[in-house]
Order: sequence, then C-alpha cells, then structure tokens
Amino acid sequence: MGSKKNNQNFLVQGTILAVAAIVAKIIGMIYRIPLSLILGDEAYSYYGTANEIYTILLMISTFSLPLAVSKMVSEKVHLGEWKNAQKIFRCSMKFAVVSGAVMSILCFLLADVITGAIMKVGNAAYALRVLSLAIFLFAITGVLRGFFQGHETMVPTALSQVVEQIVHAVVSIALAGVLLNYGRSLEGKDESFASALGAAGATAGTVAGVLVALIMLLVVYYSFQKSYRRRMKNDPTKHLESDRDIYYAIIMTILPVILSTLIYNISPSLDQGIFNNILAGQGYTSQQYNTIYGIYLSKYRVLMNVPLALASSLSPSVVPTLTAAMVDGNYKDARLKVRSTMRYTMILTIPCAVGMAALAHPIMAMLYNDWRALPAGIMQAGALMIVLFAISTLSTAVLQGIGRMKEPVIHSAISLAIHVVVLVILLKQFRLNIYGVIYANTLFAFIICILNAISIKRHLHYRQELRKTFLIPLLASAVMGVAAYVIHYVINSLLKLLFIDWASNAIATIIAILAGVVIYIFLLIKLRGIRESEIADLPKGAFLVRVLHKIHFL
Repeated sequence: MGSKKNNQNFLVQGTILAVAAIVAKIIGMIYRIPLSLILGDEAYSYYGTANEIYTILLMISTFSLPLAVSKMVSEKVHLGEWKNAQKIFRCSMKFAVVSGAVMSILCFLLADVITGAIMKVGNAAYALRVLSLAIFLFAITGVLRGFFQGHETMVPTALSQVVEQIVHAVVSIALAGVLLNYGRSLEGKDESFASALGAAGATAGTVAGVLVALIMLLVVYYSFQKSYRRRMKNDPTKHLESDRDIYYAIIMTILPVILSTLIYNISPSLDQGIFNNILAGQGYTSQQYNTIYGIYLSKYRVLMNVPLALASSLSPSVVPTLTAAMVDGNYKDARLKVRSTMRYTMILTIPCAVGMAALAHPIMAMLYNDWRALPAGIMQAGALMIVLFAISTLSTAVLQGIGRMKEPVIHSAISLAIHVVVLVILLKQFRLNIYGVIYANTLFAFIICILNAISIKRHLHYRQELRKTFLIPLLASAVMGVAAYVIHYVINSLLKLLFIDWASNAIATIIAILAGVVIYIFLLIKLRGIRESEIADLPKGAFLVRVLHKIHFL
C-alpha cells in the first residue's frame, strides 16, 4: 500500500513538472513563431548558434547542479538529517556563485573566438555576450530548484519555469525587433550586422526570464525557512558533514553528470560546425548553409522540444525518488517508478511524434506560413528521433538516480563518436544535406537507448514491459495519424472554397489535431493500454474518469 501511495505521489509531482514544462515549451514555441518572422532565417541562425554554445557552457559550469543538489538533499531528507540537507544547500550555493561567475566571464571574453574561429558564425558573438550573464543567474536559480526537488516538491520549479518563459517571450520579441531596426538604421552597416543585433536582442529575453525566476524562487525559499528551521531544531543529528566533504561530494556527483550531459548536448553544436564546414567545401555560401540550418533550428527543433519537455521534466522528479528507494534498498519500488515513468512518457510522446509526422506540412504552414517542402520533410524525417531522445533522456536520469553516474558518460561518448563518423559520411559521401544531421542524431539517441537499457537491466534486474509501453501506443498512434491526415485533407479541400489558403489550412489542422487526440485516447483505452485505476492516480484523475465515463470511453 505504501509503495502504491509513494508511486502515486511521484506521478503527481512528475505530472506537475511535466505540465509546467509543456506549458513553458508551448509558450516558447508560440513566441518563436513571431520571433523567427521578425529575425528571418539568417538572424535566427545566429540566435540559434549562440543558444547552442550557451547550452554547452551551461552544461560545463552549472546545469548539473540542480540534479546534484536534489540527489544529495533527497538522501539527507529521507534520513531525517535536516541540518545536513541545509548545509549541502549552502555549500552548493557558494559553489554555484563561483563556478557561474567564472564561466560567465570566460563566455563574455571568448565570444568572438568561439563563434568565429570554431563555429564559423562570427556574427553570433553579440548574442553570446548577452547570454553570458544568464549563465551566472542560472547557477543560483538551479541550486534553488534542486533544493526544492530534493524535498520532492516540484511546484516552485514548475511555477518559476512558466513565469521565466513568459518573461523570456515578451522581452525577446520586443528587443529583437528594436535592435534589428536599429541595426538597419546605421549607415555603413549591412543586413548581416543588423541580423546580429537582432539576435542579441532576442537572447536578452533569456537573461530577463532567468532573473525573474530567480527572484521568485528566492521569495519562496525565504517563506519556507520558518518551517525548515523548526525541523532543523528537532533534528537529533549530531554529526554534520564538513564543508570539504560536501564540496567533494558535489564535485563527484556533478562531474559524471556534466560529462554525460555535455556529450549529450554538444552534439547539436558539433553538428552545426561539421555541417557548415562540409557544405562550405561543397560550394554553399555562408548565407545558404546558415539559412538551411536556421530552418532546422527555428522550426523543427522548436517543435521537437514540446513533446521532449515531458521526458526532460520527469527526469528531475525521478532522480530524488529513485535515490530514496536505493537508500532503503527497495528495488521493487525503484523498478515500479522506472516502469511508470517510461510508460507515462511513451503514452504521450509516441502520438506527438506520429502526429507531427502525419501533419508536418499543415503544421509548418499554420505556424510559420511556410509552404516549402524542406521544413515539412525535416519534421517527418525527425519523428523517430523525438521518441528515441525521450527514452535516452529518461533512461539516463534513471541511471543517475540509482547511483550509476559514470555509465551515462561512457554510453554518451560511444554514441557521440559513432554519430560524428556517420554524420561526416552522410554529408560528404551521400550529400544528404540537413537530412544527414537528422539521421545521424537518430542513430546517436538509439545507441544511448540500447546501452542504457542494458545497464538498467543489469543493476535493477529490470526488463521494460513492451505491450502497454510501446506496442499499444504505437498502434493507436498509427491509426490516429492516418485519421488525422484524412480529416485534414477533406476539411481543407472544402474550406478552400470559402477561405484563403492559410485560414483553411489552419482551421483544418486544428480540427484534425483535436480529432486525433480523441481518436488516440479512445483507442488507447479500448486496446487496454491504460486502466481506469491508472487514470484515477493522475492529478485530477477522478474528474478525468467521470468525463471518460460520460462520453462512454470507459
């Protein structure tokens, strides 16, 4: 009974983060539509390049701190050592301030070298310099989020993510337009310079968003201190961890996470560097290959991140709960959490990927007014990649949660090495252009999935259930995809007689998506991919069950 209750609470907390992450990604997707229209493909390429580099520097310096803090705090809280949990937080904050400041300064000073000499996109330097401040702010924000996650409360993290994204969106759009127009008004400056300034304005939104999130988390933290001090007062723990031991534990925890996450996320920047250099050698101009990669970044990657937000958001919740289970030696509870998380993720990720492939052209036309074949083709080719990246992200978090920190590093390194070789072959020998990037990334994620699965099976004696996790969602999604495509085709054909192309397509696409959701839920339930009791365990589960009974799905 206790195990079931713990699993239900875990799913509730995970769902809170998942919903917040998806809302944040949807906001991000929506604001990037006008942002990409304001900037254009060339400027968006500068913006995307700066963000990719920023992500890597964040990985090296502070991105792993939330996971490390949540893991270490969770262990102490589970043992009732509140004083040690608070001391871990304070040491982590000092570590974040120093490491964040050092990386911010290096990023600012070396922006020209990184973007120009290495990435061959020198105009991205302005945007990268703006982002340097965000590295420092994110370090402090990350420790606060990790502290709350270690207490298995995801609400502060969830709310701060949504607020951060809203501020990010508003500031990015406003400053991108202002600085782009300012650049165009300067005499003796070309369009590329104006694009560089516009990209810098867009990245200012990142800084503003993180700053507001930090202020919000600090307010929550200080309001939390009264009850926390009471717990520390009643804490009988006599042995307090030394600062030296805590710093050592932080470093030993974050190093494997940094390496695995860095290898995992360095792939996009390597891709762009390899892509740009090889296409330049094949006769493409800088504007041409930056425009092609800009389509990939500004359209496909933005949409891809919406379903991936589910796996990314569940990772912070799965690590502390698995850590607590391993402290107790409760392998059964650990296996239950892994199974529930993977099923939950696949039930939502697979239909998203299939739906995006089936309606690729209508979605691109509706969101970006882009009727070209290339953006839609990229989305269709990358559908499988979405599912595999979700699995690899989640399985990496599982290994970190059970204390196997080094193995994701090894798996990611092996996958990256194979990925780079395959990418070069696909671009040079087969001349697959941007599709080579997609296929190489699909292989990269697939190899990580296989290696992670082998390790999880070995350490947890765990075998993933296939029928309800993969087969039924895939079958239901396939039927849904065909139905959505047909519904869109019929409705769009009829509405073209009354509306302009964009309006008829948009209406037909929205109807097809909504119909697809209904069809998928119906098939998932009828094929017994999910039980009534499992729906009831979700947040607002009782309400969902009543609704499904009323429409005779249950």
